[in-house]
Amino acid sequence: MRMYKMLGLAVAIAAASTFALTGCGGKEAKTLVRVSHTQIETHPDHIGFVAFKNYIENKLGDKYEVQIFPNGSLGANEKVLELIKQGSVQFLSVSTANIESFDKVYAVFSVPYLFTSEKAYEAFISNPEVLDKLSVNAKADGFTAMAAYTAGTRNFYSKTPIKSVADLQGKKFRVQAGPTNVAMMNAFGAAATPMSFGEVYSALQQGVIDGAENNELALTDQKHGEVCKYFTYDGHQMCPDIVVGSKVFLDKLSDSDRKVFEDAAKAAQEAEFAAWHESVQKAKDQATKMGVEFINVDVNEFREKVLPLHEQLLKDNPAMKDLYDEAAAFNASHK
Repeated sequence: MRMYKMLGLAVAIAAASTFALTGCGGKEAKTLVRVSHTQIETHPDHIGFVAFKNYIENKLGDKYEVQIFPNGSLGANEKVLELIKQGSVQFLSVSTANIESFDKVYAVFSVPYLFTSEKAYEAFISNPEVLDKLSVNAKADGFTAMAAYTAGTRNFYSKTPIKSVADLQGKKFRVQAGPTNVAMMNAFGAAATPMSFGEVYSALQQGVIDGAENNELALTDQKHGEVCKYFTYDGHQMCPDIVVGSKVFLDKLSDSDRKVFEDAAKAAQEAEFAAWHESVQKAKDQATKMGVEFINVDVNEFREKVLPLHEQLLKDNPAMKDLYDEAAAFNASHK
């Protein structure tokens, strides 16, 4: 697997942003469109990208061939973002926490308890104006936010039960890279351990970390439920996976072709949302059979621990203030 990833990454780096596929009988060559994500083929992100591929090839199959690279086969998200900027990979679904180091605007989603309901959260990330605001620095970033996939609610799971904030004290938890996540864990009294998603299982097995925080699918898709038998619904974050498109690639498209890619991204989001809602219940059922216990807690106790962070986070990163205020408006209108 490691060799496959290295080879895949090398191919992507060496390749140009387009690749001529010679057709029979002198047909016009197609442009190869590479799509990357770190999930398995049954994950909603992949299902979304299958819809993306089908939409484009149904509309423009004579001009484009879309290839999906799952399982992080082109490399970790941070590395693929660099390939996106270069134009050698064209599309990627990536957690907003992984984009923070490229663009501080995306840090808004790492603010703990930014949303008061999944209804408000899903309406927010589906709004085209929100995507436009996320893409305000697209020229400098080298990528544009095309759509947002829901990743549900992030919660704690560990080898020992987490029933109150006190149970987090001194424990080592994997978090996504980013200063906001580290500050959040410090506020909870736990030790933040940033690492890539693919390293979490072995870190749990070897005792490098005591637990992690993610959605229910991590228990089953990544088999974290084999090690962690307690999943606590504290709902501290709702961070989407953003479908980003290479600006180098998009800027070369005709207006009509670009419209097809934009519509394909919307179709991908719709398919991902539907698959997500179905997958969460299946994951819970499967994890229960693995021996995982799901724990409901007093969310307000957890929220009160980190709410004082909001003011400091906004002071440190004023770039996210506009989206922070808009999220508050969505909370009020989507109760």
